[in-house]
Amino acid sequence: MGIKEGSKFSFKDSLIYGSPAIGMGYMYLLMAIYVMKFATDILLIAPAIVGLIFSISRVWDAISDPLVGYLSDKTKWSLGRRRSWLLISIIPISVFYLMVFFPPQNDNHHLLILWLAISIIGFYTSMTIFVVPHLALGAELSSDHHERSKIFGVRHFFYTMGSALSLISFYFFIKAEQTDFGSLRTLIFNHSIIAVTVTAILILFSVYKLIEKPVYTSKEIGNPYRAYKDVWENKHARLLIIATFIEHIGSAAIAVLTLYVAQYIVGSAQLAPLFILTYLLPSALSVPLWIPLSMRFGKIRLWIASKILAGLSFGSMFPILFIEEINTKIILVLITAFFAGLANGCGSTLGPSIQADVIDYDEHQTGERKEGSYFATWSFIYKASAGVMLMLTGFSLQLSGFIPNQEQIFEVKFVLATLYCLFPLTCYFIGAFILTKFKLNEDECKIIRESLDKRNSMGA
Repeated sequence: MGIKEGSKFSFKDSLIYGSPAIGMGYMYLLMAIYVMKFATDILLIAPAIVGLIFSISRVWDAISDPLVGYLSDKTKWSLGRRRSWLLISIIPISVFYLMVFFPPQNDNHHLLILWLAISIIGFYTSMTIFVVPHLALGAELSSDHHERSKIFGVRHFFYTMGSALSLISFYFFIKAEQTDFGSLRTLIFNHSIIAVTVTAILILFSVYKLIEKPVYTSKEIGNPYRAYKDVWENKHARLLIIATFIEHIGSAAIAVLTLYVAQYIVGSAQLAPLFILTYLLPSALSVPLWIPLSMRFGKIRLWIASKILAGLSFGSMFPILFIEEINTKIILVLITAFFAGLANGCGSTLGPSIQADVIDYDEHQTGERKEGSYFATWSFIYKASAGVMLMLTGFSLQLSGFIPNQEQIFEVKFVLATLYCLFPLTCYFIGAFILTKFKLNEDECKIIRESLDKRNSMGA
């Protein structure tokens, strides 16, 4: 069963590979858009403390992400070096996700903070156990320059659909907040049980159906310190790391701040799911558009263009701070969110594909295959950038005079609008500029790939 060695990677195989990303998208987005508000407005934990918890989890990621990547690269279990870790991830993901949204009911505020810290850190660690090997597996399923874009494009589609589904839960959670905490707890628990069950089934199905290629599993790597030294010393990877980190600090705004912007600037928290959905749908549905365009114009050129479009989209939203009429605010947010989502579809499809090409370059230089180490690095970059945005948001709200669940003063609204609009504009433009220095093009990738295929056929 599964994909045979040497066979062409089919669209059906892409569906099997990408399907677990539905659960990842659902959980990640709900964590990003709701946990801070849940903690500040329901659990009544200070925004700065919540931001600090997320920051601590990012520090831990600096240890756990590389460790998982390295261990995944060197694993020699019968199930495979990637699928084994996917299987292991099921139970901790389920347990810690339930813990986040189902805290103990008591008056001990310090215990509540400790519970939240353990559950958040545990959840992201568990996700690392799945995400890093899963992305690494995606890079190994095909060596074709453009087929990789299709594989990661399908994964992004499923991930985004999962994110869209989380908005349904998000909407009901907001409505339940208006009743009582007890009914909210019950609703969250029921939704969480469904989420972890479906995710577990999809992971099991993917593990059962996919087969890893021996040409990769036979590769031996050195110690983890040298592996990550190689990642940083890879000139192409280093450029992507810097550009990705800066860009993702800005892009995290859509998840971290949309609810705050909807409630305190636009005037209705219940509009937040609509705003995010308007961002997610073009992101997912545009995937088939970006793949042929990348074949015509090149992956990197298209990615740079998408960053510029995303930055302009976020920046164009800033006038909502000065618009009085609510319908005009809504229309402006919807239009700009649509184009920002369109741009995100490009980056999320082509980004991992370009990263896989960079891994080929590393193998060509070092003779080692270490997708786990590389995708662990990028996983850490994604989470670290989101952590920076969460910490920045938490402390900014605290210092600006934010008081939950009431009309905010102009200073608070100005901080929210700046973080949500102008800050991403700056981050995306800087990221686009850095990527103009990226020189690993399709022709060079083909030469590298031919050399690697020849080397592998000779048993090197």
